[in-house]
Amino acid sequence: MLEICAIASGSNGNCYYIGNEKDAIFVDAGISCKQILIRMKERNLNPAKVKAVFVTHEHSDHMRGVRGVSKKMQVPIYLTAKTFHGAYKNLRPDSPRFFEPGEIIEIGEFSVFSFKKNHDASEPCSFRVQYKNKNIGVFTDIGEACSNVTEHLKMCDGLFLESNYDEKMLWEGRYPYFLKKRVASELGHLSNKQTFELLQAHAGENLQCVFLSHLSKENNTPEIASETMNPLKSKYEVLLTSRYEAGDVFQL
Repeated sequence: MLEICAIASGSNGNCYYIGNEKDAIFVDAGISCKQILIRMKERNLNPAKVKAVFVTHEHSDHMRGVRGVSKKMQVPIYLTAKTFHGAYKNLRPDSPRFFEPGEIIEIGEFSVFSFKKNHDASEPCSFRVQYKNKNIGVFTDIGEACSNVTEHLKMCDGLFLESNYDEKMLWEGRYPYFLKKRVASELGHLSNKQTFELLQAHAGENLQCVFLSHLSKENNTPEIASETMNPLKSKYEVLLTSRYEAGDVFQL
């Protein structure tokens, strides 16, 4: 059995949990270790299972808690060398374990597939985590879905997928124009509409659940994001994540 949970998801911090009976990993640790442990306890998730953290890129909402998690939970931090050197020095883990995009890392019975994606960072990666015959994808911070994203998405049984902004809210909102352009660019984030189209075109027949992730506080609402996916809800569960608390634990 697999359990997956968004410990935190949003521009203020991201952390995604994937665990089986014995082992677990985090993808990103963008909130404090203290908050991660509090939220895990609230969802009856065992911190002792966590064996590694995989970092997608160096932005602080994905790396802020990495040093604390590494020290307090005594787990290795996996990231690319370019991500490590692109991060602020105070965010860098003391003993990083470097991987190359495209590499497969084995953690217990997990196989973690890494691949490059489009985002405005040094060497942004996403991950597909395989356990036995189940695959979980953590695909956020994607300006435009490349072939890497679509190919790995097809294999997923469960998915944390970015649904960052509503196009109308973004362009009519109070962000300065340069920031609106960045968010909507091919190196920015996926809109609700882009996420819907990506799922419609590339979701595999084994997909059971999609957690809409990394929702913008300024340019989206949970209601709008969820409503955009209504035509897909007969095919698989569409669930929401939160920046303020851990989401539901989904079992596969």
